[in-house]
Amino acid sequence: MTRSRILITGVLVALAVAAFLSRVSRNMPDFEVYWRGAGRAALAEPLYPAADGHYQFKYLPAFAVLTIPLSFMPLPVAKGVWFAGSIALLVLLVATSLALLPDRRKATTLLSVIVIVVLGRFFARELLLGQANLLFAVIAASAFLAMKARREILAGSLIALTIAIKPYGIILVPWLVARRERASVLAACLAGAVVFFLPAVLYGVDGNAALHRAWWDTVSATTVPNLLNPDNVSLASMYAKWLGPSWVATSLALVTALASLGAATWVFLGRRSMPFPEGLEGSLLLMLIPLLSPQGWDYVLLVAAPAVVYLANYEDRLPAVPRVAAILAAVTIGLGLFDVMGRAAYAAFTALAIVSVCALVLVGALCVLRLKKIA
Repeated sequence: MTRSRILITGVLVALAVAAFLSRVSRNMPDFEVYWRGAGRAALAEPLYPAADGHYQFKYLPAFAVLTIPLSFMPLPVAKGVWFAGSIALLVLLVATSLALLPDRRKATTLLSVIVIVVLGRFFARELLLGQANLLFAVIAASAFLAMKARREILAGSLIALTIAIKPYGIILVPWLVARRERASVLAACLAGAVVFFLPAVLYGVDGNAALHRAWWDTVSATTVPNLLNPDNVSLASMYAKWLGPSWVATSLALVTALASLGAATWVFLGRRSMPFPEGLEGSLLLMLIPLLSPQGWDYVLLVAAPAVVYLANYEDRLPAVPRVAAILAAVTIGLGLFDVMGRAAYAAFTALAIVSVCALVLVGALCVLRLKKIA
């Protein structure tokens, strides 16, 4: 490592420590949910009491079991460990996203800066909340990288692990099966069974089944009230903001979701002759997650880091119209900040679901990459 890199690394570490001590440590409410759920799992207590209100545990029971070691630490210490790990994961996500490219056309520094500019506000929000999307994204991107290295057992196991971290990892399973790589499918099935039955070690078989029913009841009951939240960028939220919560909005969201999945299927069918088709396909599916999930908070868009890297790397090979549209969409996402726009403009920005529209534009640009046999 050169002296300049050591200096830059030292400055960044110092800034991260200062941010944690001055502001982040007093926040991280989502991490407190994890920490509390882990403590309950360690004692085989119920995970989803309604009395928790807005900060109710909404993750699969396996996640609570996997995070039990955090509950052995005092909360302030656990927050510090999680924050430091999240910083490392952020760096790893950018590095893994770059490694997914079949061929590097732009400088590493340039691509890294573009990712930070476009998704930086979501990274910051992730750290402030103490969320687990960075962990999810790194595991998913690592699974794609394992496919690139033909390590199918590892790839399948990692995809099953994404579901334990965030249930929306299930979107990757049909794609995994469609690849027809027996080793990865079998590994995913076995690892998925472990994820499902892991809580039974502490809760018993009947208790495990009851936990999963309680999880489903919790998630389904909290979806509708969140549709009009300014930070929700899902398709369901987009149409609800435009038309109000109604059957028309729900129907249009469903049609758009099916069209998006249809586009992903079309991209998959066009994989022939591509040197590493999984990179683009996996990146596209990650990009769709916050759009398809009814509780797709805007900061979940950070999982689109591999997609942003792909578009930035190949932007000069896109046709003029999708190229300009993708650049404008990426800039709009990156600069859509409350501090930049002001209260009134930002309120209109979120009410019009501009981020959702921009995300759909980037999805379209990814599809053009496959249409033109670029990636």
